[in-house]
Formats: sequence, C-alpha cells, structure tokens
Amino acid sequence: MMTSMAIQVPINLATEPFRRDRPVLVATAVLGLLLAMLLGFEAKTIVSQRHEGGEIHVTINRLNAQLRGITTEQAKLNALLRKPENAEVMERSLFLNALIDRKAISWTKLFADLEKVVPYNVRLVSVRLPEVDSDNRVLLDMVVGAKERPELVELVSHLEASPQFGAPSVQSTTPPSQTDPFYRYHVVVSYAQKL
Repeated sequence: MMTSMAIQVPINLATEPFRRDRPVLVATAVLGLLLAMLLGFEAKTIVSQRHEGGEIHVTINRLNAQLRGITTEQAKLNALLRKPENAEVMERSLFLNALIDRKAISWTKLFADLEKVVPYNVRLVSVRLPEVDSDNRVLLDMVVGAKERPELVELVSHLEASPQFGAPSVQSTTPPSQTDPFYRYHVVVSYAQKL
C-alpha cells in the first residue's frame, strides 16, 4: 500500500502580493503631525524671543539716553563748581563737612574704649583730632608713655586684639631723657566707631 504524501506549496495567484501598510501609514501620519506641532511651537518661541529682544533694545536705548543726559548735567554742574567765584564756597563746604565728620565722633565713647585696652601703668600723653578717611574709618593719632618698654608693647598687643581698634602702627619711639622719665610711642591706629 502506498500512501501518497501531498506536499503543499503556497502559491499566490494575485498580481500584487498582500502587504500590511496601514499601521506604517498611520504611524507616519501621527509622526508628521507631531513634527508639525513641534515646528509651530518653535516658530512661536522664536517670534516671542525676537519681540522680547526688541523690547530689551528699546529699554537699553532709553536708559543710555538717560545716562547721557545725567552725564551732561553732571559735567555742567562740575564746570559750575570749578569756576573761581565758586571755589571759595566749595572749600568752605568741604571744611564744614570735615568738621561735621569730626563732631560725629563721640569722645566719651573713644576714651571709654581706650580705657579698656590701655594698661594701668601706661599714660595717654596726647590724642590729636581724629581723621576720617574716604572709607569713613576713624584714624587715631596718639602719643603714649610708660616707665618700662614692655608696658608699651603690651598696649600695642591689646590694641591688636581689640575689636574696636585695628592694627596699630608705631610711628616713632622716644627713650627716656633727663627731663622726661618715660618711654614714648607715637601710635596711629584705626578706630571702629561708627559714624
């Protein structure tokens, strides 16, 4: 007995074979729509930034014009103040401002702060009117005396350690003489009293 085995061979008799194009076409259409939306968003952002840039340029030009006006006005005022007839008023004004700065220094507070750092055996011989520099720092110019030099060195170290005083600068030293039994230090130190 002979059984025949049939071999099946798939044959497509259509002129164009069957393809599954619909998912590819839908995915392409969705991707194209997303890219078009992204392009629209980017275009809107660029237009918005150009508009903001234009406003910034207008603001900068307006501020530059104001600055030029203020600079011109300042130059006119400076020229007016430099005239010889106004020089005396300017000098007097500077002098009065310096006096006001000096008057703003509390001598009571100054001596109270010095009392905290000056050792008992050191004498304060003289203190000049304090100078106020351009940074509103008060500079004390003083002469101190003591019978022994280590006492003056102790004063300098106390000044350095104090929060009210800056680093002292010893301008000169004078040894004892026949008429004056004290060592003398001429000291300049910054003082942190707020004006």
